[in-house]
Amino acid sequence: MRFSGTDTYVATRDLTLAVNAAITLQRPLLVKGEPGTGKTMLAEEVAAALGLPLFQWHIKSTTKAQQGLYEYDAVSRLRDSQLGDARVAEIGNYIVKGVLWQAFECETPSVVLIDEIDKADIEFPNDLLRELDRMEFHVYETRQTVRARHRPLLFITSNNEKELPDAFLRRCFFHYIRFPDRETMARIVDVHFPGLKQTLLREALEVFFELREVPGLKKKPSTSELLDWLKLLLAEDIPPEALRSREHKHAIPPLHGALLKNEQDVHLFERLVFMARQNR
Repeated sequence: MRFSGTDTYVATRDLTLAVNAAITLQRPLLVKGEPGTGKTMLAEEVAAALGLPLFQWHIKSTTKAQQGLYEYDAVSRLRDSQLGDARVAEIGNYIVKGVLWQAFECETPSVVLIDEIDKADIEFPNDLLRELDRMEFHVYETRQTVRARHRPLLFITSNNEKELPDAFLRRCFFHYIRFPDRETMARIVDVHFPGLKQTLLREALEVFFELREVPGLKKKPSTSELLDWLKLLLAEDIPPEALRSREHKHAIPPLHGALLKNEQDVHLFERLVFMARQNR
């Protein structure tokens, strides 16, 4: 199995090398990068490109590692016992299979996405070490051992909100998705908006990258926000001239609400525009 990108996902050479290295080493691929750089979409595109089933586990602050394996629904069993349900005799009826169990049972190799692992408790990665190493786990309620028929290709994403344990990092192949440069960004835009006029693309990218370079921004606009902005520009039929007429940062870009996502950044940009006008 080798990944070389898809028609709907622009993968740099470094990224494709990282994916194929993880496949060769049979290690989880830990992917970090700014929000909106395509970390989650990578697993989806690799699964589609290789024709493999995809199992997704989106992590929350309350997620426990055990939930990826299985959960025992004791509440439902208690309720059924009070109702005299015959299912109560078989405890396996109350075992809910998690994402990893489903992937381990899969008849073919599969792709597993553990998305935003840094949202969980600090012990979460360590709690999965044994299972990810041995590709098996024990179900205490039914006294069975579940072993992976095929080792899944694991994608683990992180927004770098929390440091991950060294023991966990040692077991992963790591790749940091750098923010796309203008050439790569133009290719990404072309995938989503084929046939976009080059004049509009050029002016929009100029505004976008200038905005990202504004010092002090709390949240820099990401790739997904650029795509949203372009969609609005096209829907409102905003001409390239409206972007070019900004006169070197002396005006706020049209529909800037797609790019700036909090009031502090809007106020900061407005102040910078006002100062630029004063200095003209």
